[in-house]
Amino acid sequence: MTSLKARIAPRRWLSAVKRRWRTATIVGVAALALTTTAVVWAQPGTEGEKDKDSQATGEFRNPLNGGADPTVVYHNENYYLSTTQGDRISIWKAKSLADLITAPKKDVYTESDPSRNQQMWAPALKRYETADGPRWYLYYTASDGVDANHRMHVLESEGDDPEGPYHYKAKIADFGAYGIDGEPFELNGKSYFIWTGPGRGQGGPAQLYISPMTDPWTTTGDRVAIPADGGCSEVREGPTPLRGNGKTFLTYSTCDTGKPDYQLWMKSIADGADPMNPDSWVQHPGPVFSRNDAAGVFGPGHHFFFKSPDGKEDWIAYHGKNTSDYTYSFRTTRAQKIGWNDDGTPNLGAPLPAGETQKLPSGDPGPGTRAINDGDIGDGDFQVKYAGNWKSGNGCASQCFKGDDHFSQEKGATVTFTFTGSQIALFSVRDVGNGYATFSIDGGPESDKIDYHSGERVGEHPNYISPKLDPGKHTLRVTVTGEKNPDSGAAYVSIDRAEVWE
Repeated sequence: MTSLKARIAPRRWLSAVKRRWRTATIVGVAALALTTTAVVWAQPGTEGEKDKDSQATGEFRNPLNGGADPTVVYHNENYYLSTTQGDRISIWKAKSLADLITAPKKDVYTESDPSRNQQMWAPALKRYETADGPRWYLYYTASDGVDANHRMHVLESEGDDPEGPYHYKAKIADFGAYGIDGEPFELNGKSYFIWTGPGRGQGGPAQLYISPMTDPWTTTGDRVAIPADGGCSEVREGPTPLRGNGKTFLTYSTCDTGKPDYQLWMKSIADGADPMNPDSWVQHPGPVFSRNDAAGVFGPGHHFFFKSPDGKEDWIAYHGKNTSDYTYSFRTTRAQKIGWNDDGTPNLGAPLPAGETQKLPSGDPGPGTRAINDGDIGDGDFQVKYAGNWKSGNGCASQCFKGDDHFSQEKGATVTFTFTGSQIALFSVRDVGNGYATFSIDGGPESDKIDYHSGERVGEHPNYISPKLDPGKHTLRVTVTGEKNPDSGAAYVSIDRAEVWE
């Protein structure tokens, strides 16, 4: 089984309404040089926002979210993130990129129609100016539970808030065949919708399709296939446009998302060329973003581009795994800054290790987080203290923060983090031989048990996030219960990295 994606639907426009739309650009699709493109109906999400010159004031480490297939936009001094949830569309909102991992989840849409209330995947969030004012649109894929019946849909917000409320708008680009991962883009003053289909046993190899748009929820005319290379035969999915240097670069995911070789490839088209002509699209050789074994990152893909708060930097959000096993589990959302090559093509670099310290995006207000390593042993602030029988080692290598961790299966063994701040989160290994742990803040009652077991070994997984605390000095105690679920071979609990928020 390969990965899938999705979006939501709106209502029909009147031609008089269309004439009232303003020329603009899309938000969230790395609007690097979009001012060269006259768009029929898209509106940038930065209108009315503060012009920021400040630099980032802190640091962060991935992951940003425990979900896959991310979309990230920055609007009105907030980041908005949405990932695949399966049976609903949800959004996380935060002032700083570093805060997304602890941000509360808001479910913005659930569906009662049985033809489209299952396998809801890969939301893409866009903002457009309409005759009724700015509106947000969420594009996603959904089915009736049968993979072959996946179609694309779009939701429309009631006002200018990315968190909604939303209503169902329409099915989009429905050509009677399997379709996923649709997303709009603009070229030469016109709007187009590009998506994945049919593939997956639906009458042809997986490939990309494009169709003209007349409004944010309507395609018109025929679809045209755009053949795309990918180093494998499984999928060509998640097409995402990136504008720069007089071209539109179409980056897309290839191979099975459960495999460690899931990766990004790229085609491009020059300004002035006809996107409905497959020959206008230039294929770039080889992957542009792929597994980084040395960093312990596998299957990086299904991505989205966004700008830093001050508009000076270009960033990619994507999902990746910390295991090379063939699995759809443990795909987490990560982000990192991208650059540009001398020849004008984007340079996505290599996926960074989960836990590698990065500067926050330029203009991000911060303050960011502070990491505590399992080896920062002591009684002082931002240190850890072990009691009972604990072992340590570097056998987890790139799957662990700074290459090592502590672990114990002794009932009653504890580790206590001392920190000054308002929240703490723990990231560490889950494995086939892991068991249960409980957690206590400031000596208070023990939490419910959390299972550190997994059918495959995965590192730097978000295992515990504390509630919000009053700013100040606190302790977090982790207790090994010595218990395990029936599928686990042992009762180990791993201690690796903590993140602390001021």
